[in-house]
Amino acid sequence: MIDHFRMFAAYNSWANGRIYAAAQALGAEGRHRETGAAFGSLHATLNHLPATDRIWMKRFTGQGEAPTTLDAVLFDDFADLTEARVAEDRRIARWIDSLTPDDLAGVFTYTPISIPEPISQRLSPCLAHLFNHQTHHRGQCHMILTTLGQPSVVLDLAFFLRSDRA
Repeated sequence: MIDHFRMFAAYNSWANGRIYAAAQALGAEGRHRETGAAFGSLHATLNHLPATDRIWMKRFTGQGEAPTTLDAVLFDDFADLTEARVAEDRRIARWIDSLTPDDLAGVFTYTPISIPEPISQRLSPCLAHLFNHQTHHRGQCHMILTTLGQPSVVLDLAFFLRSDRA
């Protein structure tokens, strides 16, 4: 199971890199354009992901800064946002590398932002949620990019597994 999550950590970093490269090519005006997506713009959606990653990593590890809202815009500057995304992907991968099978089978307790009451859950399904959540919002980013005229970004896991980065 740990190898499964290591694969997803590597895929996550790879896919984020591809989305960020396409976002860079779009330019600042396009990244900030309101599109009707869940968080409004590509820039806001891209900010949502490191925000929620920080929230989950704080829950998982008890360490790091975490915003108190899901729509927090952590970085106005795209270069800073990109740098933070890379750092967070590395942090996630390092933490997964430190896990044991007992850790994955264990239970942890956290307090959700939306329901401020403690919840206890197994770590493994919540870690799966972390990566599924990334995939969900990268799909939204893909839709925003293509709506704004950018070429489609290949994000398939199977394509990643055939690459030299897997």
